[in-house]
Amino acid sequence: MAAEAAQRKPLYGRRKGRPLRPGQQEVLERLLPELRLDLQALPADPRSLFSPPSGALWLEIGFGGGEHCAWQAEQNPGTGIIGAEFYINGVASLLQQLDRQGSRNVRVHEGDALDLLAALPEGCLDRVFILFADPWPKTRHHKRRIVTRKTLDRLAVLMAEGAELRIATDDPSYRLWILERVTDHPWFDWLAGGPDDWSRRPTDWPPTRYEAKAVKAGRKPVYLRLRRRGSAREKA
Repeated sequence: MAAEAAQRKPLYGRRKGRPLRPGQQEVLERLLPELRLDLQALPADPRSLFSPPSGALWLEIGFGGGEHCAWQAEQNPGTGIIGAEFYINGVASLLQQLDRQGSRNVRVHEGDALDLLAALPEGCLDRVFILFADPWPKTRHHKRRIVTRKTLDRLAVLMAEGAELRIATDDPSYRLWILERVTDHPWFDWLAGGPDDWSRRPTDWPPTRYEAKAVKAGRKPVYLRLRRRGSAREKA
C-alpha cells in the first residue's frame, strides 16, 4: 500500500493558501485533534467513531470550504460524516463552521482521499459526495481526476446496497468524462427523473461558495445522483 501511494499521482494541488488567520489557527489546534480521523485505528464499524454511534455514515471527498459538509452535519445530527480535504485552509474553514453550530458528528481526514478509501471497510457508506472536484483540465493531468473507473470500483465496494453517490461539476469537459464513466459502470444507476433533472439541485443539497462563483462566471453546474445497485457482485 505504501509503495502504491508513493507511485500514484496526487489528486490534490496545493496544501496551503493564504496564512491562516488567528481564529482559524486556534480552532485548528483546538478542534482538529478531537475530530481528526486516524486511519491506523479505524474500527470495523466506523459508525462507532461517533457518540452515540451514528445511524448512517456519509463521506464527502474534497469538501473545499466546508459549507456543504457543515450544513449536512447540522441538518442530520444522527448521521456520521467523514470529510476528506487536503487543503488546510479548507479544513480550518470547516472546523470554524462546526464549532459555531456545535456539530461534532464529523470526522476529518486532512490527506489524500485515496488513502481513506483504501482504509475504510466494505459496505460501510450510505452516501458519498464528490462536489466540484478539481477538473484537472489539461490532458496530461487527467490521471489526477478523482472520478475514474478505479475510484468508482472502490466506491462500489465501500457503499452499501442502495447507497447514493452525488457528483457535481461546472466544467463541461469533466461533465462528459464523469458521465462516460458513471453510465458505463455496472454497479451504479443514474437517478435521472427527466431530461433536465441534472440541472436542478435537490432541496437537501445546499449551495457552496464555489458553486456561486461558477454561476457568476457563467458556468452551469450539473448535479448527478446515482444509486449503488442492490444485487450480488464480485468485489471490484
